[in-house]
Amino acid sequence: MSHVQHELAQKFPDKSELIHQLKLDNAHFSKLFEDYHQINRRIHRIEAQDSNRSDMLMQELKAKRIVLLDQLTSILNAGA
Repeated sequence: MSHVQHELAQKFPDKSELIHQLKLDNAHFSKLFEDYHQINRRIHRIEAQDSNRSDMLMQELKAKRIVLLDQLTSILNAGA
């Protein structure tokens, strides 16, 4: 079990300015960013509590987080 929060700025420290700019200028990126962080915070809360934890739910949330991260990464790489 990992309590690493997987924040986007931590994953891409060299792209923090681009992330900020895209959040302001790109509605699609901004929505993906918010969805990613909502799911990420939910995963972190479940892991931190370690109770009432459904492995099926965690797998589903982590799969969604990966899809969102892939989409965000594609946008970041295109804007770099």
